[in-house]
Amino acid sequence: MQTRQLGNNGPQVSAVGLGCMGMTDFYTTGSDEKEAIATIHRALELGVTLFDTADMYGPHTNEQLLGKALAGKRDQAFIASKFGIVRTPGDAAARGVDGSPEYIRAAIDGTLQRLKIDTLDLYYQHRIDPKISIEESVGAMAELVKAGKVRYLGLSEASAATLERAQKVHPIATLQTEYSLWSREPEENGVLETCRRLGIAFVPYSPLGRGFLTGTLKSPDDFAADDYRRSSPRFQGENFAKNLLLVEKVQQLAKEKGLSAGQLALAWVLAQGNDVIPIPGTKQRKYLEENVAALDVKLGAGELQTLKELFPVTAIAGGRYTDAAMKLVNG
Repeated sequence: MQTRQLGNNGPQVSAVGLGCMGMTDFYTTGSDEKEAIATIHRALELGVTLFDTADMYGPHTNEQLLGKALAGKRDQAFIASKFGIVRTPGDAAARGVDGSPEYIRAAIDGTLQRLKIDTLDLYYQHRIDPKISIEESVGAMAELVKAGKVRYLGLSEASAATLERAQKVHPIATLQTEYSLWSREPEENGVLETCRRLGIAFVPYSPLGRGFLTGTLKSPDDFAADDYRRSSPRFQGENFAKNLLLVEKVQQLAKEKGLSAGQLALAWVLAQGNDVIPIPGTKQRKYLEENVAALDVKLGAGELQTLKELFPVTAIAGGRYTDAAMKLVNG
């Protein structure tokens, strides 16, 4: 397994991580726990060390699943979790954000209990709380490091300016945000450049465009009734059709190289720099193996440029979140 460093002073982790969210939430009701655990175990066998979860996935059930799967295997895994998005019982769509020190101290104790570990390797603030200064939130997170409950700190969906301020309080090891061929905003809003200047690892989630870039989705009707993507602007009606034309071009390029479209899309992300550590999510072993194999794909400068030109930011139809969800993203 190839490895990449988690920030200037962080450890080496697998160059591809495993996003665990879909094993319990958002993409369909119910879950196949047996296959999910088998997928986590297979990831370990393949040398994957970075596992990503959050307390809001479920909520809580995703951390519980990961804790169960990694029982007796703790030393093989680098576990990342997140706090800060608050869900309302009985209202699946409702979201709040809490970055208060009191909430942070309570949240980590719950996460450690569910994961059945004493220390979390990486703790992210999932969304920035506009009511609490980033200095106050990161200060509280830094206290968790001093207490031995957390090893490294990260931020998710934070702006370049927020990253700058946070880094002055405590070293930030990673910035996690959506990034893929069809979500290229970090290249333009200063986030990627700021990460590199400050020595912060860049961790793309949804590097396969929530499955769209794999080419397996042909219609909005392919989604289960409760699938989150049914409410996502990019997956609706005319937007879906327009975006599908772009994916078909990726499929053609992939076919010429003897790859799946997903492998080509993931190889493009991996080629953006050794400080880029994507965490594609899957709940099945066959897709995990396909994703890990993308590490062996070599793309020439011409191929990288062709893919980049296919997906300018202006080419994608629809926002990556609903307007309400985008309000939670730190701009």
